Amino acid sequence: MFRLPQFQVIASVLVALTCVLFVHGRSARAQELADNETDPIKLFERGQDAHAKNDFKTAIQLYDAALKLKPEFPEAEFQRAMALLAINHENEAVQAFNRAVALRPQWAIAYAKFGSFLGSTGNYSTDAEPILRKAIELDDKSLEATVGLAVVRQRQGDLPEALKLIRIATALKNATSYTWRTRAYIESAAGDTASAVASITRALETDPREPAMRFDRANLLLQMNDRTGAVADLDALRSTVNSTTAVSIVVDLAQLYARAGRPEESLRLLDGLSEKDRQLPEVIALRSEISGDAGSSVEQRAALEQLLQRDPKNTALLAQLGNSYRTIDPEKSLAYYYRALQIEPTNTAFATGYAAALVQLRRFPEAIEVLRRVIQKQPSDHAAHANLAIALYELKDYAAALQEYEWLKAERPEIAVTYFYIATAHDKLGQYQDALDAYEKFLSVANANVNKLEIEKVNLRLPSLRNQIKRGQGRKDKKS
Repeated sequence: MFRLPQFQVIASVLVALTCVLFVHGRSARAQELADNETDPIKLFERGQDAHAKNDFKTAIQLYDAALKLKPEFPEAEFQRAMALLAINHENEAVQAFNRAVALRPQWAIAYAKFGSFLGSTGNYSTDAEPILRKAIELDDKSLEATVGLAVVRQRQGDLPEALKLIRIATALKNATSYTWRTRAYIESAAGDTASAVASITRALETDPREPAMRFDRANLLLQMNDRTGAVADLDALRSTVNSTTAVSIVVDLAQLYARAGRPEESLRLLDGLSEKDRQLPEVIALRSEISGDAGSSVEQRAALEQLLQRDPKNTALLAQLGNSYRTIDPEKSLAYYYRALQIEPTNTAFATGYAAALVQLRRFPEAIEVLRRVIQKQPSDHAAHANLAIALYELKDYAAALQEYEWLKAERPEIAVTYFYIATAHDKLGQYQDALDAYEKFLSVANANVNKLEIEKVNLRLPSLRNQIKRGQGRKDKKS
Protein backbone atom coordinates (compact mmCIF):
# COMPACT_ATOMS: atom_id res chain seq x y z
CA MET A 1 0.00 0.00 0.00
CA PHE A 2 1.26 3.45 -0.86
CA ARG A 3 2.32 5.10 2.39
CA LEU A 4 2.27 8.75 3.47
CA PRO A 5 5.80 9.66 4.62
CA GLN A 6 6.25 10.99 8.14
CA PHE A 7 4.64 14.38 8.32
CA GLN A 8 6.94 17.20 7.33
CA VAL A 9 6.51 19.20 10.49
CA ILE A 10 8.45 16.67 12.53
CA ALA A 11 11.40 16.70 10.14
CA SER A 12 11.48 20.43 9.48
CA VAL A 13 10.84 21.51 13.04
CA LEU A 14 13.49 19.23 14.43
CA VAL A 15 16.04 20.11 11.74
CA ALA A 16 15.46 23.86 11.92
CA LEU A 17 14.85 24.43 15.58
CA THR A 18 15.57 21.34 17.67
CA CYS A 19 16.66 17.70 17.74
CA VAL A 20 14.90 14.46 18.63
CA LEU A 21 16.73 13.04 21.61
CA PHE A 22 16.16 13.81 25.28
CA VAL A 23 17.86 12.46 28.37
CA HIS A 24 15.69 12.52 31.48
CA GLY A 25 16.96 13.85 34.79
CA ARG A 26 18.32 17.12 36.03
CA SER A 27 21.67 18.71 35.30
CA ALA A 28 23.39 20.10 38.35
CA ARG A 29 25.70 22.12 36.13
CA ALA A 30 22.77 23.58 34.20
CA GLN A 31 21.00 24.46 37.43
CA GLU A 32 24.12 26.17 38.68
CA LEU A 33 24.41 28.16 35.45
CA ALA A 34 20.76 29.17 35.65
CA ASP A 35 21.01 30.18 39.30
CA ASN A 36 24.08 32.35 38.70
CA GLU A 37 22.81 33.99 35.48
CA THR A 38 20.62 37.08 35.57
CA ASP A 39 20.54 37.82 31.83
CA PRO A 40 17.61 35.99 30.11
CA ILE A 41 19.16 36.50 26.64
CA LYS A 42 22.36 34.72 27.70
CA LEU A 43 20.33 31.93 29.25
CA PHE A 44 18.39 31.58 26.02
CA GLU A 45 21.62 31.48 23.99
CA ARG A 46 23.02 28.80 26.27
CA GLY A 47 19.80 26.88 25.77
CA GLN A 48 20.33 27.05 22.01
CA ASP A 49 23.90 25.85 22.44
CA ALA A 50 22.56 22.89 24.40
CA HIS A 51 20.17 22.17 21.51
CA ALA A 52 23.07 22.14 19.09
CA LYS A 53 24.77 19.54 21.30
CA ASN A 54 21.60 17.47 21.72
CA ASP A 55 21.66 18.18 25.45
CA PHE A 56 17.97 18.61 26.07
CA LYS A 57 18.04 18.32 29.84
CA THR A 58 20.23 21.42 29.95
CA ALA A 59 18.32 23.24 27.20
CA ILE A 60 14.88 22.96 28.77
CA GLN A 61 16.18 24.02 32.15
CA LEU A 62 17.89 27.06 30.66
CA TYR A 63 14.75 28.05 28.73
CA ASP A 64 12.74 27.77 31.94
CA ALA A 65 15.26 30.00 33.70
CA ALA A 66 15.14 32.57 30.89
CA LEU A 67 11.33 32.64 30.98
CA LYS A 68 11.36 33.03 34.74
CA LEU A 69 13.41 36.21 34.36
CA LYS A 70 11.57 37.38 31.24
CA PRO A 71 8.05 35.88 31.01
CA GLU A 72 7.28 37.66 27.73
CA PHE A 73 9.97 35.94 25.71
CA PRO A 74 8.32 34.28 22.66
CA GLU A 75 11.55 32.85 21.24
CA ALA A 76 12.25 31.01 24.49
CA GLU A 77 8.65 29.74 24.62
CA PHE A 78 8.95 28.54 21.06
CA GLN A 79 12.24 26.74 21.57
CA ARG A 80 10.98 25.24 24.81
CA ALA A 81 7.95 23.95 22.90
CA MET A 82 10.26 22.29 20.40
CA ALA A 83 12.13 20.53 23.17
CA LEU A 84 8.87 19.36 24.72
CA LEU A 85 7.75 18.16 21.31
CA ALA A 86 10.95 16.13 20.97
CA ILE A 87 10.12 14.16 24.12
CA ASN A 88 6.44 13.71 23.16
CA HIS A 89 5.09 15.97 25.91
CA GLU A 90 2.35 17.11 23.56
CA ASN A 91 0.07 18.90 26.02
CA GLU A 92 2.91 20.97 27.45
CA ALA A 93 4.19 21.68 23.93
CA VAL A 94 0.74 22.92 22.86
CA GLN A 95 0.63 25.27 25.85
CA ALA A 96 4.07 26.65 25.02
CA PHE A 97 3.08 27.14 21.38
CA ASN A 98 -0.05 28.99 22.45
CA ARG A 99 2.00 31.35 24.61
CA ALA A 100 4.50 31.93 21.78
CA VAL A 101 1.88 32.96 19.20
CA ALA A 102 0.02 35.01 21.80
CA LEU A 103 3.19 37.02 22.43
CA ARG A 104 3.89 37.43 18.67
CA PRO A 105 0.56 37.31 16.80
CA GLN A 106 2.13 38.00 13.37
CA TRP A 107 4.80 35.30 13.69
CA ALA A 108 4.06 33.27 10.55
CA ILE A 109 6.66 30.55 11.09
CA ALA A 110 5.33 29.83 14.58
CA TYR A 111 1.78 29.47 13.23
CA ALA A 112 3.05 27.22 10.44
CA LYS A 113 5.01 24.92 12.72
CA PHE A 114 2.37 24.94 15.44
CA GLY A 115 -0.40 24.09 12.96
CA SER A 116 1.73 21.47 11.23
CA PHE A 117 2.50 19.85 14.56
CA LEU A 118 -1.17 19.76 15.50
CA GLY A 119 -2.10 18.29 12.14
CA SER A 120 0.63 15.66 12.28
CA THR A 121 -0.63 14.16 15.53
CA GLY A 122 -3.94 13.16 13.99
CA ASN A 123 -5.72 14.04 17.24
CA TYR A 124 -5.84 17.77 16.65
CA SER A 125 -6.63 18.06 12.92
CA THR A 126 -9.70 20.22 13.55
CA ASP A 127 -7.69 22.58 15.73
CA ALA A 128 -4.81 22.60 13.23
CA GLU A 129 -6.79 23.92 10.28
CA PRO A 130 -7.45 27.50 11.47
CA ILE A 131 -3.85 27.79 12.68
CA LEU A 132 -2.51 26.69 9.30
CA ARG A 133 -4.87 29.04 7.47
CA LYS A 134 -3.61 31.85 9.68
CA ALA A 135 -0.03 30.93 8.78
CA ILE A 136 -0.88 31.10 5.05
CA GLU A 137 -2.68 34.41 5.59
CA LEU A 138 0.50 35.79 7.16
CA ASP A 139 2.78 34.19 4.54
CA ASP A 140 1.21 32.82 1.38
CA LYS A 141 4.57 31.32 0.42
CA SER A 142 4.78 29.15 3.53
CA LEU A 143 5.60 25.71 2.18
CA GLU A 144 5.17 23.99 5.52
CA ALA A 145 1.75 25.50 6.20
CA THR A 146 0.48 24.79 2.68
CA VAL A 147 1.58 21.17 2.74
CA GLY A 148 0.29 20.76 6.29
CA LEU A 149 -3.13 22.13 5.37
CA ALA A 150 -3.28 19.94 2.23
CA VAL A 151 -2.71 16.82 4.36
CA VAL A 152 -5.28 17.93 6.94
CA ARG A 153 -7.88 18.51 4.22
CA GLN A 154 -7.09 15.12 2.67
CA ARG A 155 -7.54 13.42 6.04
CA GLN A 156 -10.88 15.15 6.41
CA GLY A 157 -12.00 13.85 3.03
CA ASP A 158 -11.79 17.11 1.06
CA LEU A 159 -9.68 15.81 -1.82
CA PRO A 160 -10.41 18.71 -4.24
CA GLU A 161 -9.00 21.31 -1.82
CA ALA A 162 -6.18 18.99 -0.78
CA LEU A 163 -5.15 18.65 -4.43
CA LYS A 164 -5.40 22.40 -4.99
CA LEU A 165 -3.21 23.13 -1.97
CA ILE A 166 -0.55 20.54 -2.73
CA ARG A 167 -0.29 21.80 -6.32
CA ILE A 168 0.30 25.29 -4.95
CA ALA A 169 2.97 23.83 -2.66
CA THR A 170 4.85 22.06 -5.46
CA ALA A 171 4.84 25.32 -7.46
CA LEU A 172 6.76 27.11 -4.69
CA LYS A 173 10.47 27.69 -5.25
CA ASN A 174 11.46 25.86 -2.09
CA ALA A 175 9.40 22.72 -2.82
CA THR A 176 11.29 19.59 -1.80
CA SER A 177 11.21 15.91 -2.65
CA TYR A 178 8.93 15.50 0.36
CA THR A 179 6.50 18.04 -1.14
CA TRP A 180 6.28 16.02 -4.36
CA ARG A 181 6.00 12.76 -2.43
CA THR A 182 3.07 14.17 -0.45
CA ARG A 183 1.48 15.29 -3.72
CA ALA A 184 1.83 11.74 -5.03
CA TYR A 185 0.13 10.42 -1.89
CA ILE A 186 -2.81 12.80 -2.22
CA GLU A 187 -3.18 12.11 -5.95
CA SER A 188 -3.16 8.39 -5.23
CA ALA A 189 -5.84 8.87 -2.57
CA ALA A 190 -7.90 10.73 -5.19
CA GLY A 191 -7.58 7.77 -7.56
CA ASP A 192 -5.25 9.51 -10.03
CA THR A 193 -2.48 6.90 -10.07
CA ALA A 194 -0.88 8.16 -13.28
CA SER A 195 -0.41 11.65 -11.80
CA ALA A 196 0.87 10.10 -8.57
CA VAL A 197 3.55 8.24 -10.54
CA ALA A 198 4.56 11.46 -12.27
CA SER A 199 4.81 13.24 -8.90
CA ILE A 200 6.84 10.53 -7.19
CA THR A 201 9.13 10.55 -10.23
CA ARG A 202 9.67 14.28 -9.71
CA ALA A 203 10.45 13.55 -6.07
CA LEU A 204 13.04 10.97 -7.12
CA GLU A 205 14.61 13.41 -9.56
CA THR A 206 15.12 15.75 -6.62
CA ASP A 207 16.39 13.05 -4.28
CA PRO A 208 17.36 9.97 -6.34
CA ARG A 209 18.99 8.15 -3.43
CA GLU A 210 15.86 7.97 -1.30
CA PRO A 211 14.83 4.26 -1.35
CA ALA A 212 11.41 4.79 0.24
CA MET A 213 10.26 6.84 -2.75
CA ARG A 214 11.44 4.18 -5.19
CA PHE A 215 9.43 1.67 -3.16
CA ASP A 216 6.40 3.99 -3.40
CA ARG A 217 6.77 4.28 -7.17
CA ALA A 218 7.04 0.51 -7.60
CA ASN A 219 3.83 0.13 -5.62
CA LEU A 220 2.05 2.72 -7.76
CA LEU A 221 3.30 1.19 -11.00
CA LEU A 222 1.92 -2.17 -9.92
CA GLN A 223 -1.45 -0.51 -9.37
CA MET A 224 -1.23 0.53 -13.04
CA ASN A 225 -0.22 -3.03 -13.98
CA ASP A 226 3.17 -1.76 -15.19
CA ARG A 227 5.19 -4.73 -14.00
CA THR A 228 8.23 -3.85 -16.10
CA GLY A 229 8.57 -0.39 -14.57
CA ALA A 230 7.90 -1.73 -11.09
CA VAL A 231 10.52 -4.45 -11.41
CA ALA A 232 13.11 -1.87 -12.53
CA ASP A 233 12.56 0.03 -9.28
CA LEU A 234 12.51 -3.18 -7.25
CA ASP A 235 15.77 -4.34 -8.81
CA ALA A 236 17.37 -1.02 -7.88
CA LEU A 237 16.16 -1.49 -4.31
CA ARG A 238 17.25 -5.14 -4.32
CA SER A 239 20.84 -4.09 -5.05
CA THR A 240 20.93 -2.18 -1.74
CA VAL A 241 19.81 -5.13 0.41
CA ASN A 242 22.52 -6.61 2.62
CA SER A 243 22.90 -8.40 5.94
CA THR A 244 22.14 -5.19 7.87
CA THR A 245 18.88 -4.43 6.06
CA ALA A 246 15.85 -4.50 8.36
CA VAL A 247 13.67 -7.60 8.05
CA SER A 248 10.57 -5.44 7.51
CA ILE A 249 12.17 -3.88 4.41
CA VAL A 250 13.09 -7.30 3.00
CA VAL A 251 9.55 -8.58 3.57
CA ASP A 252 7.99 -5.49 1.94
CA LEU A 253 10.30 -5.88 -1.04
CA ALA A 254 9.50 -9.59 -1.32
CA GLN A 255 5.77 -8.82 -1.28
CA LEU A 256 6.12 -6.35 -4.15
CA TYR A 257 8.21 -8.81 -6.17
CA ALA A 258 5.45 -11.38 -5.73
CA ARG A 259 2.84 -8.89 -6.94
CA ALA A 260 5.06 -8.11 -9.92
CA GLY A 261 5.04 -11.77 -10.95
CA ARG A 262 8.55 -12.52 -9.72
CA PRO A 263 7.95 -15.07 -6.91
CA GLU A 264 11.39 -16.60 -7.41
CA GLU A 265 13.00 -13.28 -6.46
CA SER A 266 10.70 -13.03 -3.44
CA LEU A 267 11.79 -16.43 -2.21
CA ARG A 268 15.48 -15.62 -2.80
CA LEU A 269 15.11 -12.53 -0.62
CA LEU A 270 13.45 -14.53 2.14
CA ASP A 271 16.05 -17.30 1.86
CA GLY A 272 18.76 -14.69 2.42
CA LEU A 273 17.45 -13.90 5.89
CA SER A 274 19.06 -15.36 8.98
CA GLU A 275 17.66 -18.58 10.43
CA LYS A 276 16.11 -16.61 13.28
CA ASP A 277 14.43 -14.12 10.95
CA ARG A 278 13.08 -16.91 8.73
CA GLN A 279 11.06 -18.09 11.74
CA LEU A 280 9.23 -14.75 12.08
CA PRO A 281 5.45 -15.03 11.51
CA GLU A 282 5.42 -12.50 8.66
CA VAL A 283 8.17 -14.38 6.84
CA ILE A 284 6.48 -17.77 7.26
CA ALA A 285 3.14 -16.34 6.14
CA LEU A 286 4.59 -14.62 3.09
CA ARG A 287 6.62 -17.64 2.03
CA SER A 288 3.54 -19.88 2.24
CA GLU A 289 1.45 -17.34 0.33
CA ILE A 290 4.04 -17.10 -2.45
CA SER A 291 4.28 -20.89 -2.61
CA GLY A 292 0.50 -21.15 -2.95
CA ASP A 293 -0.09 -23.09 0.27
CA ALA A 294 -0.93 -20.28 2.68
CA GLY A 295 -2.35 -21.69 5.89
CA SER A 296 -2.02 -25.32 4.82
CA SER A 297 0.17 -26.33 7.78
CA VAL A 298 -0.06 -25.89 11.52
CA GLU A 299 3.05 -23.70 11.42
CA GLN A 300 1.61 -21.43 8.75
CA ARG A 301 -1.72 -21.04 10.51
CA ALA A 302 0.08 -20.22 13.77
CA ALA A 303 2.12 -17.56 11.95
CA LEU A 304 -1.02 -16.01 10.45
CA GLU A 305 -2.71 -15.97 13.85
CA GLN A 306 0.31 -14.27 15.43
CA LEU A 307 0.17 -11.58 12.76
CA LEU A 308 -3.55 -11.17 13.38
CA GLN A 309 -2.94 -10.60 17.09
CA ARG A 310 -0.80 -7.61 16.15
CA ASP A 311 -3.33 -6.33 13.62
CA PRO A 312 -6.79 -7.69 14.54
CA LYS A 313 -8.63 -5.70 11.87
CA ASN A 314 -6.48 -6.89 8.98
CA THR A 315 -9.13 -8.33 6.66
CA ALA A 316 -6.58 -9.99 4.38
CA LEU A 317 -5.30 -12.04 7.32
CA LEU A 318 -8.83 -12.83 8.47
CA ALA A 319 -9.71 -14.10 4.99
CA GLN A 320 -6.51 -16.16 4.74
CA LEU A 321 -7.31 -17.82 8.05
CA GLY A 322 -10.91 -18.31 7.04
CA ASN A 323 -9.78 -20.11 3.91
CA SER A 324 -7.13 -22.16 5.71
CA TYR A 325 -9.60 -23.51 8.29
CA ARG A 326 -12.50 -24.10 5.87
CA THR A 327 -12.12 -27.87 5.58
CA ILE A 328 -10.39 -28.70 8.87
CA ASP A 329 -12.38 -26.47 11.25
CA PRO A 330 -15.32 -24.82 9.46
CA GLU A 331 -16.59 -23.20 12.67
CA LYS A 332 -13.31 -21.30 12.95
CA SER A 333 -13.43 -20.49 9.25
CA LEU A 334 -16.92 -19.08 9.66
CA ALA A 335 -15.81 -16.93 12.60
CA TYR A 336 -12.84 -15.47 10.71
CA TYR A 337 -14.91 -14.64 7.64
CA TYR A 338 -17.61 -13.15 9.87
CA ARG A 339 -15.02 -10.81 11.43
CA ALA A 340 -13.80 -9.80 7.98
CA LEU A 341 -17.36 -9.04 6.88
CA GLN A 342 -17.96 -6.88 9.95
CA ILE A 343 -15.10 -4.67 8.75
CA GLU A 344 -15.89 -4.86 5.00
CA PRO A 345 -19.58 -5.79 4.72
CA THR A 346 -19.72 -5.26 0.95
CA ASN A 347 -16.76 -7.54 0.15
CA THR A 348 -18.25 -10.35 -1.93
CA ALA A 349 -15.13 -12.50 -1.68
CA PHE A 350 -15.49 -12.58 2.10
CA ALA A 351 -19.21 -13.34 1.75
CA THR A 352 -18.42 -16.26 -0.56
CA GLY A 353 -15.85 -17.57 1.93
CA TYR A 354 -18.42 -17.25 4.72
CA ALA A 355 -20.95 -19.19 2.66
CA ALA A 356 -18.37 -21.86 1.82
CA ALA A 357 -17.85 -22.40 5.55
CA LEU A 358 -21.63 -22.72 5.94
CA VAL A 359 -21.59 -25.38 3.21
CA GLN A 360 -18.88 -27.28 5.09
CA LEU A 361 -21.08 -27.10 8.20
CA ARG A 362 -24.03 -28.38 6.12
CA ARG A 363 -26.01 -25.25 6.86
CA PHE A 364 -27.19 -25.23 3.27
CA PRO A 365 -30.25 -22.90 3.40
CA GLU A 366 -28.16 -20.15 5.04
CA ALA A 367 -25.39 -20.66 2.50
CA ILE A 368 -27.82 -20.45 -0.43
CA GLU A 369 -29.24 -17.16 0.82
CA VAL A 370 -25.77 -15.61 1.07
CA LEU A 371 -24.57 -17.01 -2.26
CA ARG A 372 -27.59 -15.77 -4.21
CA ARG A 373 -26.89 -12.25 -2.93
CA VAL A 374 -23.25 -12.57 -3.97
CA ILE A 375 -24.16 -13.76 -7.47
CA GLN A 376 -26.64 -10.92 -7.83
CA LYS A 377 -23.75 -8.49 -7.27
CA GLN A 378 -21.04 -10.56 -8.97
CA PRO A 379 -22.66 -12.80 -11.63
CA SER A 380 -19.30 -14.25 -12.72
CA ASP A 381 -18.11 -15.33 -9.25
CA HIS A 382 -17.06 -18.92 -9.96
CA ALA A 383 -16.60 -19.89 -6.31
CA ALA A 384 -20.07 -18.60 -5.45
CA HIS A 385 -21.68 -20.64 -8.25
CA ALA A 386 -19.71 -23.75 -7.23
CA ASN A 387 -20.78 -23.53 -3.60
CA LEU A 388 -24.36 -22.77 -4.58
CA ALA A 389 -24.39 -25.85 -6.81
CA ILE A 390 -23.16 -28.02 -3.94
CA ALA A 391 -25.72 -26.59 -1.48
CA LEU A 392 -28.63 -27.10 -3.89
CA TYR A 393 -27.46 -30.62 -4.75
CA GLU A 394 -27.18 -31.59 -1.07
CA LEU A 395 -30.73 -30.31 -0.49
CA LYS A 396 -31.81 -32.58 -3.37
CA ASP A 397 -32.93 -29.62 -5.47
CA TYR A 398 -31.35 -31.25 -8.50
CA ALA A 399 -33.06 -29.10 -11.11
CA ALA A 400 -31.72 -25.88 -9.56
CA ALA A 401 -28.32 -27.50 -8.98
CA LEU A 402 -28.19 -28.46 -12.68
CA GLN A 403 -28.52 -24.81 -13.68
CA GLU A 404 -25.47 -23.96 -11.60
CA TYR A 405 -23.43 -26.94 -12.88
CA GLU A 406 -24.28 -26.06 -16.48
CA TRP A 407 -23.01 -22.54 -15.81
CA LEU A 408 -19.82 -23.95 -14.32
CA LYS A 409 -19.35 -26.26 -17.33
CA ALA A 410 -19.71 -23.37 -19.75
CA GLU A 411 -17.20 -21.25 -17.82
CA ARG A 412 -14.60 -23.97 -17.17
CA PRO A 413 -15.25 -27.00 -19.38
CA GLU A 414 -11.92 -28.56 -18.41
CA ILE A 415 -13.07 -29.39 -14.85
CA ALA A 416 -14.05 -33.07 -15.05
CA VAL A 417 -15.98 -33.39 -11.80
CA THR A 418 -18.59 -30.91 -13.06
CA TYR A 419 -19.74 -33.49 -15.63
CA PHE A 420 -20.02 -36.09 -12.88
CA TYR A 421 -22.45 -33.93 -10.90
CA ILE A 422 -24.38 -32.99 -14.04
CA ALA A 423 -24.71 -36.69 -14.81
CA THR A 424 -25.82 -37.69 -11.30
CA ALA A 425 -28.30 -34.80 -11.15
CA HIS A 426 -29.88 -35.93 -14.42
CA ASP A 427 -29.84 -39.48 -13.09
CA LYS A 428 -31.63 -38.44 -9.89
CA LEU A 429 -34.24 -36.63 -11.98
CA GLY A 430 -34.82 -39.74 -14.10
CA GLN A 431 -33.36 -38.08 -17.20
CA TYR A 432 -31.42 -41.19 -18.12
CA GLN A 433 -30.26 -40.38 -21.64
CA ASP A 434 -28.93 -37.00 -20.50
CA ALA A 435 -27.30 -38.74 -17.56
CA LEU A 436 -25.61 -41.28 -19.86
CA ASP A 437 -24.29 -38.53 -22.14
CA ALA A 438 -22.84 -36.66 -19.16
CA TYR A 439 -21.34 -39.85 -17.64
CA GLU A 440 -19.60 -40.66 -20.89
CA LYS A 441 -18.31 -37.09 -21.18
CA PHE A 442 -17.02 -37.33 -17.64
CA LEU A 443 -15.14 -40.56 -18.37
CA SER A 444 -13.55 -38.98 -21.45
CA VAL A 445 -12.02 -36.08 -19.48
CA ALA A 446 -11.53 -37.59 -16.01
CA ASN A 447 -8.11 -38.13 -14.47
CA ALA A 448 -7.55 -41.72 -13.32
CA ASN A 449 -5.82 -40.57 -10.11
CA VAL A 450 -7.74 -37.42 -9.23
CA ASN A 451 -11.20 -38.78 -10.07
CA LYS A 452 -10.65 -42.42 -9.11
CA LEU A 453 -13.66 -42.67 -6.76
CA GLU A 454 -16.06 -41.00 -9.20
CA ILE A 455 -14.85 -43.19 -12.07
CA GLU A 456 -15.56 -46.32 -10.01
CA LYS A 457 -19.08 -45.09 -9.23
CA VAL A 458 -19.80 -44.35 -12.87
CA ASN A 459 -18.53 -47.73 -14.05
CA LEU A 460 -20.80 -49.44 -11.53
CA ARG A 461 -23.81 -47.40 -12.64
CA LEU A 462 -23.45 -47.55 -16.43
CA PRO A 463 -24.59 -51.17 -17.11
CA SER A 464 -27.89 -50.76 -15.28
CA LEU A 465 -28.41 -47.26 -16.70
CA ARG A 466 -28.01 -48.53 -20.27
CA ASN A 467 -30.49 -51.30 -19.56
CA GLN A 468 -33.00 -48.78 -18.19
CA ILE A 469 -32.66 -46.71 -21.35
CA LYS A 470 -33.13 -49.82 -23.54
CA ARG A 471 -36.34 -50.58 -21.65
CA GLY A 472 -37.56 -47.08 -22.37
CA GLN A 473 -37.42 -45.96 -18.77
CA GLY A 474 -36.76 -42.44 -17.63
CA ARG A 475 -37.93 -39.03 -18.72
CA LYS A 476 -37.41 -38.12 -22.33
CA ASP A 477 -37.32 -34.34 -21.68
CA LYS A 478 -34.58 -32.44 -19.93
CA LYS A 479 -36.21 -30.55 -17.09
CA SER A 480 -34.62 -27.82 -14.97
